[in-house]
Amino acid sequence: MTPFTIKVIEIIQSIPTGKVMTYGQVARIAGSPRGARQVVRILHSSSQKYQLPWHRVVNAKGAIVIKAEEGNSLQKHLLEEEGIIFYREGEMELNKYQHFPLEEWERDYFEE
Repeated sequence: MTPFTIKVIEIIQSIPTGKVMTYGQVARIAGSPRGARQVVRILHSSSQKYQLPWHRVVNAKGAIVIKAEEGNSLQKHLLEEEGIIFYREGEMELNKYQHFPLEEWERDYFEE
């Protein structure tokens, strides 16, 4: 497994209940600002194996992008169960629900 893949998995595992991150945001924090599509591939291939909260990753508009009706409905349902409210078909107020994890140095600073 590449360092990028490991970091993506760690980031997704850290998204708290009721919060979301975007594909691009995860890629950027993991060290590849243009790696959003790779994040999609990692989610597709590793969600079950690493028990990733895949439903907490959305696009940059705060929308669900899964094309298959079953997957789209499941993601929306799981997010709604966590308290996320959709104002349009599969779209949320990203600024309200987006998670911004602290970097290691920030954690040390704020936890003191």
